[in-house]
Amino acid sequence: MKLLTLNCHSWHEENQLEKISHLAEAIKEQAYDVIALQEVNQSIGEPLIDKNIKKDNYAVVLLHQLKEIGVEDYTLVWNFSHFIYGKFEEGLAILTKHPILEEHSFFVSKESDPDTWKTRKIVGAKIDWNGRAISFYSCHTGWWHDAEEPFKYQADALFKNLNQEEVFFLLGDFNNNASLAGEGYEYLMNKGLYDSYSLAEEKDEGITVKGKITGWNNNKEDLRIDLILMSEPFPVVSSKVIFNNENKPVVSDHFGVEVEVKI
Repeated sequence: MKLLTLNCHSWHEENQLEKISHLAEAIKEQAYDVIALQEVNQSIGEPLIDKNIKKDNYAVVLLHQLKEIGVEDYTLVWNFSHFIYGKFEEGLAILTKHPILEEHSFFVSKESDPDTWKTRKIVGAKIDWNGRAISFYSCHTGWWHDAEEPFKYQADALFKNLNQEEVFFLLGDFNNNASLAGEGYEYLMNKGLYDSYSLAEEKDEGITVKGKITGWNNNKEDLRIDLILMSEPFPVVSSKVIFNNENKPVVSDHFGVEVEVKI
């Protein structure tokens, strides 16, 4: 099974359509089974095309680009989290090539007002993987030291909404540096999760953010904050950072993570 997670920073990037093309080409090449995307934005003023999805939804534009290059086997699950910059509806998405059994969407923040940019929602899908039901969640959480929306609260809320008896994967931007002891990454791992990066037979440095980006305005470090976590210790063939100008061109202010897991 091949998985990808990416914080898209969508519609905030220069040369956005070109970067979507790079993403689409990588998806075609790697044929990921499940893709988790964060900061999947759409303009407030655009017309609806399906349920709560609007015409310029980043994931919809990506699907159109995939179709143009001959890839038509992905299904989209998207939901809205909060407004951003008074212009966009920011959400999260799951794309998968496999039958969807259930869709998931729930708040993990204390706040659920979409006018508050720190409002956080998780979006997921339970898929049929060769007759086995597995859930995948696209996650975009807050920061460990945030006084208004502490990560610990959000992590607890996330786990309250998970079915602990089923196999699940948590993919996304967790806004907590994995190299820091005693903070969010360690708090997650103490809940019994397994980090695909740690278990990977083949891996790189795992760095997904270099320097200052949105939400890390004073950052001068290399960060591993984009993760693919598992409920079980499946064998992991490889974990690689992608879209970092070494493995494919940069498409966002975050690099992506791709893993291959044996299930």
